[in-house]
This record gives sequence, C-alpha cells and structure tokens, in this order.
Amino acid sequence: MAEFSVTGLRVLCEVAARGSFTAAAESLGYTQSAVSRQVAGLESAAGAPLFERTSRGVRVTDAGSALQRHAVSALDQLDVAKRELAGMRELTGGRLRVGGFPTAIAALLPRALAAFHSRHAAVRVSLHEGTTPSQLRRLASGATELAVVAVPGGQALADERASFEPLLDDPLLLALARSHPLAGERIVDVNDLAGEPWIAAGTDSSDALLGVWPSLEWEPRVAFIVREWTAKLGLVAAGLGITVVPGLAATAVRRDIALVRVRSSEPATRTVGLAARASRQWPAHARAFADVLHEAAADLAVELQLRIKHR
Repeated sequence: MAEFSVTGLRVLCEVAARGSFTAAAESLGYTQSAVSRQVAGLESAAGAPLFERTSRGVRVTDAGSALQRHAVSALDQLDVAKRELAGMRELTGGRLRVGGFPTAIAALLPRALAAFHSRHAAVRVSLHEGTTPSQLRRLASGATELAVVAVPGGQALADERASFEPLLDDPLLLALARSHPLAGERIVDVNDLAGEPWIAAGTDSSDALLGVWPSLEWEPRVAFIVREWTAKLGLVAAGLGITVVPGLAATAVRRDIALVRVRSSEPATRTVGLAARASRQWPAHARAFADVLHEAAADLAVELQLRIKHR
C-alpha cells in the first residue's frame, strides 16, 4: 500500500499554491516528471485524484484540499522539530527535562540550574521532584532525560535500564539539639545512641534515614513520626529526639541544631549520582547540563565538608 511521504506533501502544497506542475517544479528545483511522480504517489496513497487538469494548469480537488490542510500542519510541525533539534545541537534552544530527589533539589540542583542558565539561557529546563524509584521510572518511560538519584554507599544502581555517573558521596549525619549532651562531639559511636528517642518518617528500621546501621543489636526507638524536614528539625531543636540528616541538607539546617558524624562498622553514606536511560545517546544539551552538574557537585562537596567541620 502506498504511503504519504514528506517530499510528496511538500510537492502537493507547492502545486496547489502555484496551480501548475511546471511552476512547482521550477520553485522546488525538480523536473516536471519528478513532480508528476510525487503527485501520482500521493494520489495512490489517498485513493482519489488530488488535482483536476485544466487548460491553464491544475486545480485542487476536494480530496486534494483536505490533504493539503493536513500537509501544511504536518510540515509546520516537522519544521519546528528540525529547529528544536538544531537548537539542541548548538545549545541555542530546545528543552531539557531533569528530575531529582527532594534534598538534591534543595541543595545541589539549584546551583547547577543557575550555572547552566547563565551559559545556555536559550535551553528551557523543567524540573520534577520525586524519590529515586520514581525518578528511575520517569527515565524509563522517557518523561525525563536526566535525574539526580541516590544509592546506598558502595552499591551500584539497581536498575539496568539506567546509566549512572557518581557526583558525590553524601554522609548521613546525626542531628541533635544544641543542649544535647553529645552535641559538642565531632563524632559519636553508634552504640552511644541506644535508647535515644528518634524523630523519623516511619518505624521501618530498613529506612535509609532511620535504620542506617542494620546490623545493630538494638533498634531505634521512634518517639515521633513526621515526614516534613522542617517538622523533624523543629522537634529535634526542642530536644524531643534525634534524627538523621543527609549531608546535602547541612547548608540548610537551622543553627540551633548540631550535626555530628557517627562512627560504626557500616559507614552511613550514600552516593548521589546522575542517571540517564542506558540505551539512549545523550543530546548535546543533556551532556552540557551533566558537565555543569559535576562542577556544582564538586564545589558543594567542599562546602559541605567545611560546614560540617565548623558546626
């Protein structure tokens, strides 16, 4: 069965506009026989004549007029796509969809987005917040091109559909009220925390932000269950419990809270990295954003070390 072709649709529009195969051929740089073959192919695909021959040239039939309307729309969309793709190659346009887990959006991604915009302002970047599993699902579906995700320290990304570039190691820190007896320590032993009341998002000890030391003989005693970071830190500051804070959040933690490292046989860290679809070649604007993100991560890692050291 004959198919509509882009070249045929362009020929259709040109013949309809000029009312002559000869004039259309001159305008397009084709021979008249080439124009005739394109029109014949379109008529075969349409199943109806597209032009009526007259003594002065040709006139569009009803079928030709209907196809012409759709051809104009389709060709316009193709031209838009070509311009967008050219802009992506040259970083003078296009759109980039980026995802990230909440703490990354609070600390890392804003720096990268600002730096990228200053260099490539014509590229439109959208941002979607969500957990690492949800970001991986969005990547797999094509809803985003890049995503900042986190995996437990020393482990690989457990999704073969995505590639992974490490950005920085993110230590999990203990957050304490300034009045807490351990607040003045630089580092505390994990066993010194047995019996402490915890502020957590749930009671599941496998949660990365609660049971970060799964081989302990004791389990954290959860005093309050809250999900929002502002609520957690408010309860901690009031001396009602302790919680674990990602190192990425250190720059945003309120000053009436102390951050302390924890000594244990299982280092409480996670790796923050950039994920993309494994089977897809990165467009130029995605690679450029990744480069900026690596720069921002390196700068942030140094700053986090200084902030943790002096808190």
